[in-house]
Amino acid sequence: MMRDGTGAPLRLLPWTTPDGRPCYLSTDDDGSRLSRMADELEAELLDSAAYVLTAARSLLGEPAVGGRELRFAGERLAEALTDALRIAASRGARLSGE
Repeated sequence: MMRDGTGAPLRLLPWTTPDGRPCYLSTDDDGSRLSRMADELEAELLDSAAYVLTAARSLLGEPAVGGRELRFAGERLAEALTDALRIAASRGARLSGE
């Protein structure tokens, strides 16, 4: 886990910089405006991942599905899994106090 200059842990945020690097938050207030925004975005990303999974399962159940549709579903699943893993890492680090 990343730490600030005082050794306090930094929260991994559910978004990245434009060039794909992770973003972190330094705060001791879990109720701060940015913390609440991150919590809300995490919830939205997890809801979206559940929707993508349901849609992909439905698509995979269609025998005549084409390659373009499968590729699109695979790309959305990869995005959703990336988001879910980032959220899990962030939450796990906060739970363990690392």
